[in-house]
Amino acid sequence: MSSELAVPLFDLRISDRQRAAVDAVLRSGWLTMGPRTAEFEAAFADHLGVPHAVAVANGTAALHLSYLGAGVGPGDEVVVPAITFAATAAAVRHCGGVPVAADIVGPHDLGIDPADVERALTERTRAVCVMHYGGYPAGGEALRELCAARGIALVEDAAHAPSARTATGAMAGTLGVAAAFSFFSNKVLSCGEGGLVATADEDVARQARLLRSQGLTASTWDRHRGHASGYDVAATGFNYRLDEVRAALLLGALPVLEDEIAARRVLVHRYRRLLADVPGVLVPYTDEDVGRSSCYVMPVLVDGERDAVRAGLLSRRGVQTSVLYRSVTELTAYGAFGSCPRAEDVAARELTLPLYPHLSEEDQSHVVEALAAELDGSRRVAA
Repeated sequence: MSSELAVPLFDLRISDRQRAAVDAVLRSGWLTMGPRTAEFEAAFADHLGVPHAVAVANGTAALHLSYLGAGVGPGDEVVVPAITFAATAAAVRHCGGVPVAADIVGPHDLGIDPADVERALTERTRAVCVMHYGGYPAGGEALRELCAARGIALVEDAAHAPSARTATGAMAGTLGVAAAFSFFSNKVLSCGEGGLVATADEDVARQARLLRSQGLTASTWDRHRGHASGYDVAATGFNYRLDEVRAALLLGALPVLEDEIAARRVLVHRYRRLLADVPGVLVPYTDEDVGRSSCYVMPVLVDGERDAVRAGLLSRRGVQTSVLYRSVTELTAYGAFGSCPRAEDVAARELTLPLYPHLSEEDQSHVVEALAAELDGSRRVAA
């Protein structure tokens, strides 16, 4: 038995380009939101093909500002997927709104089910949030048509999905009134803490820029450069600013984003081949889906005692895994949602395997062999 970690769930590596970019920021003496933030916003907007990108402190802030941009206010309902991080629902409450859960498609597609979204709509529904689970675009065009027909805003939680594309070729983050991205440490594009609101709506972008910095009409950088002699406070805003160090990290990482996603896709295709004949394992999505995904995580569904399998993988095999995610209907803060049975079934069976661009084939093979051995052991115990 070994407790030594052989294969971590994720392994973040900072490149020399990123170190140099951060060093330049430190030498400049300007650490708060400024020129690097603006440069990253322009670069990411160009990458997505949208006119506006507003960098913020984290993905939750991006969701909050996206919902506000969609007009969500006190008493408004927002339909959210049952399988998502809690922030997708929490940000609705930050607006005074009411999150309403819709079920997922099923074990082969962990994205929100457009048919269940339609069932959940009421006269109080202000918006629908589609979260692109694991970097796999989820029902975007169908939801866009549904929302347009009902006069409801579509918001994207694209935290997992930079560079992901729908079956029609549309970039994730360009389908709704606003999209929220996350740059948390383990994300495909990461800087530790950071987020971004992407939108084609000038009013939504203007509001996000105003609210991210306490409602100030002129930033510290504007005043420093003499572009403004003072400021007004035009709204009750928030401290949602992104700092220059994190913007520099993102600028350093953006040029290799596509290469790193390509490496992730290769690894996911290999995982799928290796896992195809492992008893008790279901791998969601298809090979074709992988080619459009940003491949943020490698989710699998397992038979038997999932938590015991996870514990054995770590303690006996040195393989770290995670659960992404529990169904929000099972969380204490959101228990009033009611039941979403497909999401709850998946949440009880899902585990996330190690995935990062530089994962070696040797380590990947070890992960698959370890999973097969633990599942075999679990079946023997059950027998």
